[in-house]
Amino acid sequence: MMTLRKTAIATLSAALLSAAGLPATAAETLRVGWTTSDSAQDPYAIMAHNLKAELEERLPGKFDVQIFPNNQLGDEKQMLEGLQYGTLDVGIITNATIANLDPVFQLNDMPFLFADEAQAHGVLDGEVGQEMLSKLSSKGMIGLGFAEGGFRHMINNTRPVTAPNDVEGVKFRTMQNPVFIGMFSSLGGNPTPMAWSETFTAAQQGTIDGLEIPLAVIAANNYPEVTKYLSLTKHTYSALGIIVSERTFGKLPEEEQAAFKAATSVAIEKQRAQVAEASAALVEQLKAAGMTVNDIEDPAAFRKQVLPVYDEFKGAIGEELFDKALAAVQG
Repeated sequence: MMTLRKTAIATLSAALLSAAGLPATAAETLRVGWTTSDSAQDPYAIMAHNLKAELEERLPGKFDVQIFPNNQLGDEKQMLEGLQYGTLDVGIITNATIANLDPVFQLNDMPFLFADEAQAHGVLDGEVGQEMLSKLSSKGMIGLGFAEGGFRHMINNTRPVTAPNDVEGVKFRTMQNPVFIGMFSSLGGNPTPMAWSETFTAAQQGTIDGLEIPLAVIAANNYPEVTKYLSLTKHTYSALGIIVSERTFGKLPEEEQAAFKAATSVAIEKQRAQVAEASAALVEQLKAAGMTVNDIEDPAAFRKQVLPVYDEFKGAIGEELFDKALAAVQG
């Protein structure tokens, strides 16, 4: 009788909660972190909000999705550690930082590899991208896909970059990533690795001459205030890894894992479309903010000068995977 009474009470409680529009169990906190601003134009922020919406639609009541922009959970290195230890659930992480965990991700950062966004999507959503993401499973993380960071461009206070020799002697902030350091070195620049959180102040104070980031990040983080020249070099396609902690993901039953993956895929698709739509408007916005904007005259000249970077990193990336990517972009 006691067992029946307890069951009846539990059933009644659940019914009352349901009638009141409340979930029978408390939602699990899902912490989503990234390092840039929470701006309507910022590609990291767009991805975070899309993911939150898609998860709430596909897994209603399952998660209380909490978002943490602006280095609130540390820099990207610290966030990767949090994903490994399970203290962070989802990270939107710049590809170059992920490459410090496994050199296969250096493939995405090869300078002048992709001609346009569609070409990058084809490679990253296909066999090559899946092979890269699979490398994270041995590090306590699940790679669910690549969002759109946009092509990276050079901004600086020294001169417009129209040809390779315009980079010579210019002190550019780079991520702590050997591909980016190698690229600027091969162009004759002075690469200066620096944490993102320190970069704006360094540009403002003249500690660096410039940096290289996507259009949306330039605008969202107020770089027209501290840099003059924007050169549309499109030197590297910025892929944003969407990574979930294995500890978080492993707790979900198979059907919820599938829903989580589906939510991420749709969020990425929507995010890419939003970032693309904003790009042309962003160039005009940055001009209006006072930046001098130029295209590069001969992309082939830049590509020729950075070929030593390909030779240097092909072995670490894996020749077979590297060749698959080259075949995809050339075919």
